[in-house]
Amino acid sequence: MLNRKKWLLKGADRLLPLVRRVPFVVQRLALQQALNRCLAEPLREGEFDVLRGRWLCLRIPDLRLSWYLTLSREGLRIAEQATAQVTISGNWREFLLLASRQEDPDTLFFRRRLVIEGDTELGLALKNLIDSLDPDVLPVWLWRNLERAGKGLAAG
Repeated sequence: MLNRKKWLLKGADRLLPLVRRVPFVVQRLALQQALNRCLAEPLREGEFDVLRGRWLCLRIPDLRLSWYLTLSREGLRIAEQATAQVTISGNWREFLLLASRQEDPDTLFFRRRLVIEGDTELGLALKNLIDSLDPDVLPVWLWRNLERAGKGLAAG
């Protein structure tokens, strides 16, 4: 019988691809609200100004999802299509390891598990920004679950 962690990862592998069936307008609304709420302090402090007038594409090939992000006067904005100056690609598991701080970002990029394409200077600035964010900017419940999921993935 599968242990709980492997069972949850198998479940995630089956459920996460269904996100692409969610209408983009719903994806955008949920992601924009969550990002702008969770990152309110770094946004206020100008930490994301590097994205003003520029587009980042986050691509998750195994889920066949892409989101384009920029910074506007209202905060982070997500689009279904844009001309991206930089693209960061990786499978969902790599993004989970990055978000939960279970794997060093440089290791993920060096091993090509996460890939930066396009304006590498902008990509590296964004990678360093993400890496420098304090987990305390996230709601406690979200950070705990991200950390728990990442640890489960790293141990699996």
